Amino acid sequence: MNQDMYVEWLVKRKDPAYAWPARIGLGILCAVSLVLSLVTVWGVLVLLAAIAGTFFLLQNLKVEYEYLYIDGGISIDKILGQSRRKKVVECSKEELIVVAPSDSYMLKDYETQNMKVIDCSSGQKEVKTHAMIFQKAGQHTKVIFEPNDKMLHAIRYNAPRKVIL
Repeated sequence: MNQDMYVEWLVKRKDPAYAWPARIGLGILCAVSLVLSLVTVWGVLVLLAAIAGTFFLLQNLKVEYEYLYIDGGISIDKILGQSRRKKVVECSKEELIVVAPSDSYMLKDYETQNMKVIDCSSGQKEVKTHAMIFQKAGQHTKVIFEPNDKMLHAIRYNAPRKVIL
């Protein structure tokens, strides 16, 4: 293995329970507001509001997480609707404290009282998740994510004492 490592992994979040009822409800709302827009002027405003609401809700229902490991740094981006990208977490090798399976007893030693927890996993119960704890600007953060084996081995190669498999 060389020093310049690049590993990426994409995880699709499971749709929440309200996703299908929301899609159906917004479809009905758009259809009703379309009929209403043919009758009154206020119906056009309701139609525009319904279309805008539908667009933004459908964009936020499709969520994917992209995990990047580049030369000792870990970056997690949230991709909304396969078009908008938002950086969730970025951490360097020096800021990283530990990476371990989420159910590991080793994490108890590193957890603090006011630790910020960010869930970047798919939400599926049968998938094995890992927790990454790092400290940036005095704030401890715990990130729950689902790396593949290639990413775990790349992190372990650069920081062998910080990764527990």
